Amino acid sequence: MSVIALVGALELGFLYGIVAVGVYLSFRIFNFPDLTVDGSFPLGAAVAGVLLASGWGGGAGAWLSLLLALGAGCIAGFTTAWLNQRFGILHLLASILTMMALYSINLRIMGRPNIGLLSKKTIVETFPAVPSLYQGILVLSFFALLVFVAVSYFLSTQQGLGFRATGSNPRMAQAMGVSVKRCTYWGLGLSNGLVALAGALFVHVNRFADVTLGFGVIILGLAAVISGESLLRPRRVVVAVLACFLGAILYRLVIAWALHSDFLGFRASDLNFLTAFLVAAALIAPRLRWGVRLGRLSGGDRARRRSGGASD
Repeated sequence: MSVIALVGALELGFLYGIVAVGVYLSFRIFNFPDLTVDGSFPLGAAVAGVLLASGWGGGAGAWLSLLLALGAGCIAGFTTAWLNQRFGILHLLASILTMMALYSINLRIMGRPNIGLLSKKTIVETFPAVPSLYQGILVLSFFALLVFVAVSYFLSTQQGLGFRATGSNPRMAQAMGVSVKRCTYWGLGLSNGLVALAGALFVHVNRFADVTLGFGVIILGLAAVISGESLLRPRRVVVAVLACFLGAILYRLVIAWALHSDFLGFRASDLNFLTAFLVAAALIAPRLRWGVRLGRLSGGDRARRRSGGASD
């Protein structure tokens, strides 16, 4: 694997690590299967792409485009929570409805299916002294660290504990004075806001926006979350958030290695197959380890019974 391929894999690893944190908030913290992220990722890309095409790439404009993309993602998450909490629509169906609507909204925002930004300034120009090959990875690692610290700290606060209680046991949280509806609104808003931020960063680094960027983002986020949890087995929030980034980076490294290894024979069109295989392997591995432990324990019980019978 070449240096360019390695750097590209690490860039996508940090980027999808932010997506994985958003997916972790909805799936793990709130136990809410949210497919809105497939629409909020290109939503952030659309907002940032239009603003950069309008000349917002230099100075404070680049940072403001990221904040606006974050806000747009939060609105998408609020919409899904509103459909679920206000009208009682099933969480999965509510997120699908929002995702479908966002496809048309993203086309409206962009005015066309894709936007090219090769000649526009982006936030990457904030680090002019760094070689161009490493500017993207520096920007994405900075934002990944920022998200890691902010989310880890927030989930450890009293409000964050309310979020975690809402997902674990809503009735008990309600009895303890936690507003389940408000936590759901803000939780899904934060989740989709982070995903939209990742979409905006994708545009800043890769200099293009496309309405189809969100295809399969939910699977990539789940792959990162499941892979990281199978490796670290987190029991603390900080470790769980770290597992999201670790899983995303390892996932992208494995994909890059598989696609650039001639003896394996994989092509770029095999990406979905490799993703499904890695997610399935991450889900099956803990069950296999548990089965081996049970086998050892049962074997030890049988041995003790034989020795006890022999002594009698």
